[in-house]
Amino acid sequence: MVKPDGVARGLVGEVVRRFERKGLKLVAAKLEKVPEKRVLEQYREHIGKPFFPSLCHFIESGPCFLMVWEGRDAVSVVRRMIGSTNPAEAAAGTLRGDLALDTGRNVVHASDSPASAAREISLHFSPEEIVAYKRVDEPSLYE
Repeated sequence: MVKPDGVARGLVGEVVRRFERKGLKLVAAKLEKVPEKRVLEQYREHIGKPFFPSLCHFIESGPCFLMVWEGRDAVSVVRRMIGSTNPAEAAAGTLRGDLALDTGRNVVHASDSPASAAREISLHFSPEEIVAYKRVDEPSLYE
């Protein structure tokens, strides 16, 4: 997900470009203002933490660009590409290391495990919204 700060800063194309150049396949995407109920469900593991209310308020504050990416080890690949939650600790070359300055405005969210990805995808997308297709470069990407 490109969070409201990333959308407001015009970074959606940069995020998509980096994932596509890596070889990941975009199979679903939409721009929307995520409703409170889904924001609470998405971040439920943070309920009770001090930052939870401000996180939810921020995600609800503007449109987000929600995406589903496929590829071998997509979750771990994306996590490495986005970098540490705190942009000050994120390596140069990562999305957060290159594009963010503040933990509360760190441009992107990504699932932290295949189980979280499955849960979050089902929260934001219906099966009909996920498109199956072959990238023309798939034979060059995988052994």
